[in-house]
Amino acid sequence: MDYGMVFVKILLVCLVGEFVIAEGLAVNWGTRASHPLPPDIVVKLMKDNGIDKVKLFEVVPEAMEALGNSGIQVMVGIPNELLAPLASSVRVAEDWVSQNVSSYISRYGVDVRYVAIGNEPFLKTYKDMFSGTIYPALENIQAALIKAGLGRQVKVTIPINADVYQTESGLPSGGDFRPDIHDLMMSIIKFLNDNGAPLTINIYPFLSLYADPHFPVDYAFFEGSAAPVVDGSITYTNVFEANYDTLIWALEKNGFPNIPVIVGEVGWPTDGDVNANKEYARRFNQGLLNRIIQNRGTPKRPSPAPDIYLFGLIDEDAKSIQPGNFERHWGIFYYDGSIKYPLNLGNNRNLTYAKGVKYLSRQWCVMRPDADLSDPNLPQSIDKACSYADCTSLGYGSSCGGLDVRGNASYAFNMFYQTANQQKGSCDQFFNLSVITNIDPSPSGSSCKYEIMIDTGRHEVARKPTTSSGSNTSSSILTMMLLLLPGLILKNFS
Repeated sequence: MDYGMVFVKILLVCLVGEFVIAEGLAVNWGTRASHPLPPDIVVKLMKDNGIDKVKLFEVVPEAMEALGNSGIQVMVGIPNELLAPLASSVRVAEDWVSQNVSSYISRYGVDVRYVAIGNEPFLKTYKDMFSGTIYPALENIQAALIKAGLGRQVKVTIPINADVYQTESGLPSGGDFRPDIHDLMMSIIKFLNDNGAPLTINIYPFLSLYADPHFPVDYAFFEGSAAPVVDGSITYTNVFEANYDTLIWALEKNGFPNIPVIVGEVGWPTDGDVNANKEYARRFNQGLLNRIIQNRGTPKRPSPAPDIYLFGLIDEDAKSIQPGNFERHWGIFYYDGSIKYPLNLGNNRNLTYAKGVKYLSRQWCVMRPDADLSDPNLPQSIDKACSYADCTSLGYGSSCGGLDVRGNASYAFNMFYQTANQQKGSCDQFFNLSVITNIDPSPSGSSCKYEIMIDTGRHEVARKPTTSSGSNTSSSILTMMLLLLPGLILKNFS
């Protein structure tokens, strides 16, 4: 024991009261943005906010290099589409580890701790697409890490969604794995356990509320104000603990009571749905941070408290909206690293915004004041803008959902203009319906904001936001709904 460090902590308690500050904060860093923050600014943002663990969904070279010698522990992800080649050959896995793990450790000093193999591969929507490749990919990556001399330093894991387990009784104590994947889950968990590796689970109380309008709202949060769910001697007042403990019961029933479990994703979005707002997000994430600060486990597994990776760090305007329009708004920071809402990180330490961010010129593209709302070119103009750029903030219950038709058109035109880097001629794409202005069109006193994008220093056309396979149809439906009535409430246009 380091008695000097113990004395220092005791002295701090005496001087400043209870010694509480978030240690070991962990986040997910998603990079699907049309105008991403420079990685060095993101790493500085994490360090300024006491974040020392990060999960990447894929290896992004610029992000990995920026994380070198940063003191931040890294979990690198392998996308599901790579599972088949990795499962096919140990040599392929060795090449992947060499290029994406070993080289960054040796050349840049990146502190890689985990390789996350796949992401929620057992989602029912995948229809067993990855069931035949996930386990051999796991074996091959583990073998490759051992061959590279990284078997002790870097552990494998598989992030799974909470739908891999269920409970017939509706209580955590009834937890077990889905019958259709039970045997495969047992093989995976035994392999992880034998190799001293953790299981990773993603838990989303927001999705419980999103999927079921009758879900008790308070049960999604942590204040203990929800009607309790009694399970034997344990009382649950939030769905996070009940969900996590359902997994712990399932593991215990199947002979793995002590395998480490990481919470790989948990958070709350701020836009794109009536329940995705800053008030709820602050309420949820502050409650979550309080648990992390207090090092709290759950009733079934009070200790050790799990590592919890908050989802996510920054909004991603190029992410798929197939699950819902909220998918682009999970960040605790906006796209530019500015703060959405206050969070106490412990000992009254608050969030710090990103420094050194550069923006495009202070100008916007809006609908011309003299343009006719009945112009037959207006529908296809909005359709074009929202097919290319992110219009999810115009949805029902979203931050810009209360705009009139002219406001909707202006918002869509501006998002197109900004996503196209304000390139010359990009505001002239809408049949003379649009004009550039230097006056901020954001409504006064509203949470709706007409953005100006980050100046990435590149002047090529930005990456088109990813939508579902029916994006053109969705965009056309959106356009029609935008034009029906001034102030129209849009609902479920994703």
